Amino acid sequence: MDASLFLVTPASPDPIYRQVVEQVRRFVAAGQLRVGEGLPSVREMAEHHAVNPMTISRAYSQLEAEGVLERRRGVGMVVAAARGAGLTAEERLRLLEPRLRDVIREAGDLGLAAGPVCERLHALFLSPAAPHPRAPATR
Repeated sequence: MDASLFLVTPASPDPIYRQVVEQVRRFVAAGQLRVGEGLPSVREMAEHHAVNPMTISRAYSQLEAEGVLERRRGVGMVVAAARGAGLTAEERLRLLEPRLRDVIREAGDLGLAAGPVCERLHALFLSPAAPHPRAPATR
């Protein structure tokens, strides 16, 4: 997998290491990263995204501790066998629930009803500018 496929947003309230961790989890869950498939090296990721290599190392170490990745001599970090199978569409939707609950809370704080929020989400999802070029077909 190429480092350019990762989106790192320094201005995000989420720490950069957590952004990387969540993206790797999603790629594995969606089957976009398969068993044995390698990730970019720490150096490659850090240089591409202009971040401290320790940040990427922390993300990879956390994923290794969770069993999502494993370290292979001469290859680097790869998707662990136990996590390589893609999840069903329903399981992937469940992964989105915490963020969707945050959106619901924020919409409530702004006094917005569910209908307009859902319509806006739908319109954004279908927008040509929507950031989902890697979105796989549902299973």
